Amino acid sequence: MGKASAKLRDRAESNNFANLLEESMKEKATQGAVVNGRVIAINDDNVVVDVGLKSEGRIALREFSMPGQPPEVKVGDIVEVFVERLEDRNGETVLSREKARREEVWFELEKLHKKAERVTGVIFSKVKGGFTVDLGGALAFLPGSQVDIRPIKDANPIMGTPQPFIILKMDRQRGNIVVSRRAVLEESREANRSEIMGQISEGQTLKGTVKNITDYGAFVDLGGVDGLLHITDISWKRVNHPSEMLSVGQQIDVQVIKYNQENQRISLGMKQLENDPWAGVAEKFSAGQKLSGKVTNLADYGVFVELGEGVEGLVHVSEMSWTKKNVHPSKLVTQGQDVDVVVLEVDNDKRRISLGMKQAQENPWAKFADTHSAGDVIEGEIRNVTEFGLFIALGPDIDGMAHMSDLSWEKSGEEAIKEYAKGSTVKVKILDMDPEKERVSLGVKQLTNDPFDGAMKGVEKGAVVTCTVTEVNDKGIEVTVNDYLKGSIKKADLSKERSEQRPDRFAVGEKVDAKVLTVDLKKRIITLSIKAKEIDEDKAALEAFGSTESGASLGDILGAALKKDGGSEETAPKKKATKKAKDEAAE
Repeated sequence: MGKASAKLRDRAESNNFANLLEESMKEKATQGAVVNGRVIAINDDNVVVDVGLKSEGRIALREFSMPGQPPEVKVGDIVEVFVERLEDRNGETVLSREKARREEVWFELEKLHKKAERVTGVIFSKVKGGFTVDLGGALAFLPGSQVDIRPIKDANPIMGTPQPFIILKMDRQRGNIVVSRRAVLEESREANRSEIMGQISEGQTLKGTVKNITDYGAFVDLGGVDGLLHITDISWKRVNHPSEMLSVGQQIDVQVIKYNQENQRISLGMKQLENDPWAGVAEKFSAGQKLSGKVTNLADYGVFVELGEGVEGLVHVSEMSWTKKNVHPSKLVTQGQDVDVVVLEVDNDKRRISLGMKQAQENPWAKFADTHSAGDVIEGEIRNVTEFGLFIALGPDIDGMAHMSDLSWEKSGEEAIKEYAKGSTVKVKILDMDPEKERVSLGVKQLTNDPFDGAMKGVEKGAVVTCTVTEVNDKGIEVTVNDYLKGSIKKADLSKERSEQRPDRFAVGEKVDAKVLTVDLKKRIITLSIKAKEIDEDKAALEAFGSTESGASLGDILGAALKKDGGSEETAPKKKATKKAKDEAAE
């Protein structure tokens, strides 16, 4: 009896040990695996799940919800969970719903990744360098460069919405998944490109999205194909920069104005969808018409004025003011300012309208010419002194000019201009007026008679005049005639005798007679010669004493002169004197 009981006891203990061993092995096999469990309770933020082990496990309630959606779990549900540890410090089994779902999802994602097929996910948060995407339980990283074909400023419209992605890289050990939304869009774009290119034709109207803006225009996405919308084809009116009328992402209607099938370049236009405002310009505007417009743009060469929707005219800088010359247009008007203009010319073929601002105002030059005449004496303030003359105020906005040559009768222009200063008042005479060229010529010396006119009395080429020596120099002497007229006698003209051609023979203040050789009325100067006067006197003597009427010849005159000296007619001195007389006569 004792032995039998012992055997039964040993057998029972052996069975218990086997059961415990089996249960232990089962638990070890369960750790790190995905198992089914039953939800037995939901407390606060936790879900209690029984997976058939020694203890239940608690899972955060948030693990039973998709991003942006409420939890979907209730008591009694059978759910798959991942057993992380059999027992924590509280004696509970550590379970994870997310890891279970992730393991399942990872298995499916790996199959799709090998086949290069698309996966569906939801962008639910932004992180450094990109976004986090939920791929049905597995979290993936979406780089910022892979969000769209073009950079996007606001990603909110695409967040929280299921979308297709392409898996670029998977690393199960590290738990990393990298996806791309851009690759999906490019595939769709390429598929649509061939279809769109086959349907595009010139004149066709399409819808597009502004993809990029440059200084010269904008690139428009036509649904897989880009076209260029040049700045000149955005609007009929002047556009300084495309960003004034367009923004990236904006939906616009465009017309295909040119399509090159060889290089697949598409030129687009927006203004072509509107009526051409230049169609009736010739009927609306004509030369001489006075209008009002708004300054739309300023340039170095003038300003553009809007005359109507899409119609502008140019006011050249030379046509902006009657009086303010050589100034930048920005000194006269501002952008957006309303101005009065006059139409100067309309060129409908070149789509150009030339305008004038000054023509819409009274011409001060014409007004001055209407109220004044040449010869009038006026008084004005010297506004400026230049190296060539004086600018004298004729009114609030216009000046006349007195050239330096019209400042003094007696002094040179360089000397005379030194006597005047800016801001002083001077009396002048109007010499000439030309309103078209905007010129008024003035003179100061014309207020008095020209002393040159009196000094020229009796002074003409060939005349013998009495001079007063004013200067002696190595080149000759300077003289005055009639106390005003200036003249000069060169060294070679001081005497017919070479030995007497010495300037130092003369003294300042000495009176001399000389023959006038040249007269320069413009420079008011004459040249003279004492030598020429002496030669003329010799010729006159020969003509008087050696003429046939007097019965004498040149030989008789010379012979008489030699006899008077006591010499013989046949002597050598006589022959020498004869030769000298002939030479002088020849001169």
